[in-house]
Amino acid sequence: MKDQAGRRRVRRLAIGTAVVLALAGMNGPWLYRFGTEKYHQYQINRPEYKADNGHWEIVDFPEEYRQNTIHAALLRTGKVLLVAGSGNNQENFDAKKFDTRIWDPVKGTIKKVPTPNDLFCTGHTQLANGNLLIAGGTKRYEKLQGDVTKAGGLMIVHNENPDKPITLPAGTKFTGKENGKTFVSKDPVLVPRAKKVFDKQTGEFLRNDPGLGRIYVEAQKSGSKYETGTEDNYKVQGLSGADARNTYGIAQKLALDKKDFQGIRDAYEFDPVAEKYIKVDPMKEARWYPTLTTLSDGKILSVSGLDDIGQLVPGKNEVYDPKTKKWTYTDKVRQFPTYPALFLMQNGKIFYSGSNAGYGPDDVGRDPGVWDVETNKFTKIPGMSDADRLETSGTVLLPPAQNEKYMVIGGGGVGESKESSEKTRLVDLKADNPKFVDGPSLEKGTRYPQASILPNDEVLISGGSEDYRGRGDSNILQARIYDTEKNDMRRVADPLVGRNYHSGSILLPDGRVMFFGSDSLFADKANTKPGKFEQRIEIYTPPYLYQGSRPSLSKGTEEIARGETGTFTSQHASSIKKMRLMRPSATTHVTDVDQRSIALDFEKDGNELTVTMPKNKNLVQSGWYMLFAVDDQGVPSEAQWVHVP
Repeated sequence: MKDQAGRRRVRRLAIGTAVVLALAGMNGPWLYRFGTEKYHQYQINRPEYKADNGHWEIVDFPEEYRQNTIHAALLRTGKVLLVAGSGNNQENFDAKKFDTRIWDPVKGTIKKVPTPNDLFCTGHTQLANGNLLIAGGTKRYEKLQGDVTKAGGLMIVHNENPDKPITLPAGTKFTGKENGKTFVSKDPVLVPRAKKVFDKQTGEFLRNDPGLGRIYVEAQKSGSKYETGTEDNYKVQGLSGADARNTYGIAQKLALDKKDFQGIRDAYEFDPVAEKYIKVDPMKEARWYPTLTTLSDGKILSVSGLDDIGQLVPGKNEVYDPKTKKWTYTDKVRQFPTYPALFLMQNGKIFYSGSNAGYGPDDVGRDPGVWDVETNKFTKIPGMSDADRLETSGTVLLPPAQNEKYMVIGGGGVGESKESSEKTRLVDLKADNPKFVDGPSLEKGTRYPQASILPNDEVLISGGSEDYRGRGDSNILQARIYDTEKNDMRRVADPLVGRNYHSGSILLPDGRVMFFGSDSLFADKANTKPGKFEQRIEIYTPPYLYQGSRPSLSKGTEEIARGETGTFTSQHASSIKKMRLMRPSATTHVTDVDQRSIALDFEKDGNELTVTMPKNKNLVQSGWYMLFAVDDQGVPSEAQWVHVP
């Protein structure tokens, strides 16, 4: 009996073992992945790992507060403005559903803000009073070839009357003298009066140079038979007398080809205290994808963008005066591709790194250099490697800003090119003859790299994709920290979310970095499924916040003029090695011309830290800044907000 029982136990054990082995065989890959993932989670959450590599976590907003964030800015209240507009969503645009959120990263609260217009692909920059200037946006979504049903394009309206301008309302009809086809304007247009031209020597009248107006027109009816193939002169219907004689249109080909996005002129200041948009004077030019950059006199330069007929603004730049809240043209013309990376230098000139977001000729305005806005002189800077792959590259003013050294990161070929660059390039603008030299390389060619300056003078570089808009499942789940003193990069913890087009990063007052957005063209490697906009926010906590306690910094002098001093207290004053004044970011399309970190001279007296503000107004632009104290271990305090009047 005992032998029979023993044999049954052996048989059951053998069967059980066989079943386990069979199940293991069938589920081996799953068990391996499960075990690997568990081990990975264990590894990246170890205190030692975090202290060396930092840590990522996802902030998933409640569904009612999610949006397709395109733009983000840190406000002087410590909250983050997240702007979607229509969020690259035609249905939202057609329904006039425009979104903005304000997120408090400390309290975790989210608030919806009424959005007055489609601020998708607008421009923005921080103002001296702490408001955010926002200008431009979307008037019309692009139409791809095949989706265009009515032939259309640009009509140049001429006014040969030197005595008065003329306004043509929306719906004005233009009929070709040769082709006999009629096209209708989509918007009103003001055509300035003609300019009388005289002989400089004799004073004799020579001619009238007609005033010119630009307007988008389309055929009255759908179909290819309404296309035109050549230039024609167009009679303006509804005019009589002198107006009919002096006013006419000229258009090149009016066709069913692709129609680009169109921009708007609208401009707003966002008040971070009232948490609302305040309408100001509109720009002279409609702009979609413009860059706004602060000038030496505190006015804001607006450059580039697609206009209200979907063409690149032809080098007509303008400035916003925060005092009058009005825009005026500059008297100098210079053309750049859209979202050019333009930075104010310490001598008052503008540095253009060559980074841009794409729209524009591939042979105009793409060379990096120094632009004197007053004289319009542009001095090219040589040495750029992969110079044909600067589109969708990132540019950062390396800390401290006094050194005036810049890094250009990655980038890709013009348009939807598959080419991308793994290069970083460095330039020292204080050198006698500045030129670009290669810095440490990335592992892969990288479009859309996000770069954020850290308070300890390092730069966090993360994300991007190898191909255009993440095509071919090419998002890069890697992050690196660049050491400005050693000129090297080290890999740190990998991000959890892929980021490419329509993404960005912002340093928060507590020393962490937030990431937003990503707009992949496709959702699979084979490029067969449409992509989905990434709505999750991700936070990176750098290694310095896992080094133990951080130094304290108490609120002190809130307003410090250039050349003056301000005093703060810290229980760890004796260990403080650096004081850094950091301008808050306003970023979109991997373009952030606001962020900079300025080294402050300081003195210690017991628990007191007295800082001195630099005198150069181009180095320290008027506005609100985060002040960080950094100890001898590279650990920053939480920031205190300081205003430079």
